[in-house]
Amino acid sequence: MEQTHTSSNGAAAQPTGSAQRRVLVVEDDTTIVDAISARLRAEGFLVQTANDGPAAVDAAEAWQPDLMILDVMLPGFDGLEVCRRVQAQRPVPVLMLTARDDETDMLVGLGVGADDYMTKPFSMRELAARVHVLLRRVERAALAAVTPRSGILRLGELEIDHAQRRVRVRNEDVHLTPTEFDLLVCLANTPRAVLSREQLLAEVWDWADASGTRTVDSHIKALRRKIGAERIRTVHGVGYALETPAP
Repeated sequence: MEQTHTSSNGAAAQPTGSAQRRVLVVEDDTTIVDAISARLRAEGFLVQTANDGPAAVDAAEAWQPDLMILDVMLPGFDGLEVCRRVQAQRPVPVLMLTARDDETDMLVGLGVGADDYMTKPFSMRELAARVHVLLRRVERAALAAVTPRSGILRLGELEIDHAQRRVRVRNEDVHLTPTEFDLLVCLANTPRAVLSREQLLAEVWDWADASGTRTVDSHIKALRRKIGAERIRTVHGVGYALETPAP
């Protein structure tokens, strides 16, 4: 059996030859840190922790985590700045934690590169599920990169390149997060058809719990800001549809 070594701050270090995924937990509340760390280690992850902005950026650079759980409110500088700096070094999926159920904060977080968010208080079961979902999405993206779908989908002035995972609007590149790209592709697979929030949650996030539909709404708003609000139609009480030019 492989041995798991422990670092000086109590976080598990990666055992030799292990394929275990690394999760960096950035949170200044020790009670929350301990609870998250215990649950993720029980799920088989290697966990490192940081309790302020500068320490988080340093840990991300030195430890190269596969995923980061990041609180918005941190000493030093906040989680949004941490996300900006870490994403500038290398792409890494980020699950943001926020103490306020404030959609503006959520949209800002998604705008700086976060892939998902959870509002405190949250269940550890749901947090663990979200972590697994984000890592599966990374795996799917890596697989798509080596076995890409052929061709470029053009819907009016919107262009989706599946092979390069690139989007252009009016011949201008639009930067989307991996989640935003997957959400757009899901809508584009059946243009003009209405997909419910639950369908989108299941297809894009692999998450079947209706409690996560607020996540869908916030990602739709972030996506609208980037490709144009008029391109995604809201069907109240149902879901969303990607608008395309009439044939």
